[in-house]
Amino acid sequence: MWRSRPSNCSRPRTSALSELTEPLLAMLAGEPGGVSLPRLCKRLGVRMSVLLRELAWIGEDAIGDHPAPGWVRVEAHGESSLAVLTERGRERLRSGLDAN
Repeated sequence: MWRSRPSNCSRPRTSALSELTEPLLAMLAGEPGGVSLPRLCKRLGVRMSVLLRELAWIGEDAIGDHPAPGWVRVEAHGESSLAVLTERGRERLRSGLDAN
């Protein structure tokens, strides 16, 4: 449902990083089984639309001609959707921590 960029987005991202990326990856790193999307919204203090947009940018599916970094996967579990950090996401988080 969040795989395509809305037509009103005037500029594509040059990278998958936003101010939400690192906190989201760090939160998911502590939850190997994933975190439900509503719980992520509450913990991060963002609306669902903001979270879905971020997950689309850092997820596994390309958006147009922008390659996907594949840091996070959204999985359906019954009626719930969980965000799960991928191995690529763990590598990204480690490399970000090493740079500091």
